[in-house]
Amino acid sequence: MNYAKDTLCNALAAEYVLGTLKGKARQRYETLMMENQTIRETTWLWEQHLNSMGEGLKPVTPPPAVWTNIQQKLGWIDKPDNVVPLIKEKPSGKFWQVLAGLSTAAVLLLVLLLPFTKPVVEQEITSVAVVTDQAHQPLWLIELSDTHIFTRATSNLLPQVNKDYELWMVPSDGTAPISLDLLPKNGDIQLIRPPQLVLAGVSALAVSLEPLGGSPNGSPTEVLYISPLTKV
Repeated sequence: MNYAKDTLCNALAAEYVLGTLKGKARQRYETLMMENQTIRETTWLWEQHLNSMGEGLKPVTPPPAVWTNIQQKLGWIDKPDNVVPLIKEKPSGKFWQVLAGLSTAAVLLLVLLLPFTKPVVEQEITSVAVVTDQAHQPLWLIELSDTHIFTRATSNLLPQVNKDYELWMVPSDGTAPISLDLLPKNGDIQLIRPPQLVLAGVSALAVSLEPLGGSPNGSPTEVLYISPLTKV
């Protein structure tokens, strides 16, 4: 099976994030994420996409009866004597087959509609990079538009309090790396994209560990991570 195909890769990533990819299939996919940079980036982008959709929903306060029912089911309060509990029939195997089919169809629909349901952003993202550690855990998500660089730290990052992390552009012509500014230790930061940051002229992005405030001499002090920059 060619996991590099965009449609298949997006479908599996979406199922994984939604939780509908289960059992051995989920274990195989987790192994693929460890081995394949593209699959890791696709999964991370789906997580950001679906999470942002959820964050855009307004919270709804449930009616008091919902909390009462929960307390009754947990045995915290007694049920009223005039309530006759309903006996639920156990769903048949066919029911679960239909439910699984509907879940898969929903995932495929999401994949097909992805170009039309992207979260609203100020500018269109043209390229991305996912900076990962030695254990392949994502530390920063970096997205580029024509004029800005959007950087976001993940919960996997355990920053050093007395140090800063600096982002660098590594030119493909072998010249010295160019600083793009400091990365966030938590949350996100929007940076101005320099004119020399052209995808065709960049071999990779690098992250260095620096004293507070950034590199003291304009060069990386200790390079920690290197990540490819990918067009989207």
